[in-house]
Amino acid sequence: MLSKKCDYLIDGPDAEDAIATFLFAHGAGAGMDHAFMTIVAAGLAAHNIQVVRFNFPYMVKRAEDGKKRPPDRQPKLLLDFQTHIEQFDNGKLVIGGKSMGGRMASLMVTDIAAETPQVNNCASKVRGVACLGFPFHPPAKPENYRGDHLATITVPTLILQGERDTFGIRSEVEQWPFSPQVDCQFLADGDHGFKPRKASGHTEAENIAIAIAALATFIKDCVSEC
Repeated sequence: MLSKKCDYLIDGPDAEDAIATFLFAHGAGAGMDHAFMTIVAAGLAAHNIQVVRFNFPYMVKRAEDGKKRPPDRQPKLLLDFQTHIEQFDNGKLVIGGKSMGGRMASLMVTDIAAETPQVNNCASKVRGVACLGFPFHPPAKPENYRGDHLATITVPTLILQGERDTFGIRSEVEQWPFSPQVDCQFLADGDHGFKPRKASGHTEAENIAIAIAALATFIKDCVSEC
């Protein structure tokens, strides 16, 4: 069941009836109503997980006037993320996102967030972090690595990555140092949106279904001791 509450899109049962709440942030170029976000949210809702989607400030403005804008700077994104965490903090909250949204979620539970004015390390409020297509570096620029904080992250973290994602292909990702709390799983021949090539024998629908199943299991495991 999909509902609209103020500036949120909410799938699944009410928080009190849900196994967990997943706060799901969008990527840099598309908002909370993007098809990928919608499919994943509906899939998790079928597992009795409440999924809350929101737009970052720059995407709110785009929705209002239709003008494309670049993402807000990191401090503003983190401050906005904090407001949504506080809004839905219920003791069984997992946060995450697509691409940039997942990266911001992972930063929220590290000291990097606490170094940002008015932003707190939210690790005590968050049971887990899930990143769908982590943007480890800009395409063709592996020297601009953005995953240093994943080596020391202390909150359970799931990374779902397409094997040929230009923001971090499998052979690169497998060489980088991660905290023992990080579980990185790969989608067969998937790109940044998990879409494989036709010749691979895999399909986009299959990869997204696998991602949803893995994500649902991760979320349930994160809150199993609540």
